[in-house]
Amino acid sequence: MKKILLIAGDFSEDYEVMVPWQVLNMLGFRVDVVCPGKRTDEFIKTAIHDFEGDQTYTEKPGHLFRLTASFDEIRLQEYGGIYISGGRSSEYLRLNKTVLNIVHHAMNLTLPVAAICHGTQILAAAGVLRGRKLTGYFTVKPEVEMAGGMWVTVANDDAVVDGNLITAATWMGHPAILRHFIALMGIRIVR
Repeated sequence: MKKILLIAGDFSEDYEVMVPWQVLNMLGFRVDVVCPGKRTDEFIKTAIHDFEGDQTYTEKPGHLFRLTASFDEIRLQEYGGIYISGGRSSEYLRLNKTVLNIVHHAMNLTLPVAAICHGTQILAAAGVLRGRKLTGYFTVKPEVEMAGGMWVTVANDDAVVDGNLITAATWMGHPAILRHFIALMGIRIVR
């Protein structure tokens, strides 16, 4: 069974934790959802971001999500891919040196790495974007470019693939980002 590490935190976008966790589990992967400072069976609070015609998304309380693994006990060599959730958690997760080391190590091993929405902030902070094409929520474009990444503007329901890196702008891109991530994990899905 292939294992996937899903990095999340308090106020990760609800769909950006719940949907990949459910889909990847349904396909037979073991998905370890972790958060720095928290252990298996502890909860993170999620937030629901909605697009209601304002200049940016609105934020509403999401669900309590029960973590499936302890952050301090993960061994990166056990994972075949990394999935980085988006939402406000990315603002502080990008300050965690262990998170950045995990991302840096995974990119160097060319493991499939998916990041959605604000998750690209973590990639930028990890210093792994120089010369890479990617997307994310439009407000993170300056960070991506300052980190040497090449911003690609795509529809909200699309994804960008550059080697082992797959990115999407919003949770509306789940079908695209998950399809590409799964393909890089060696699973063929009939469309």
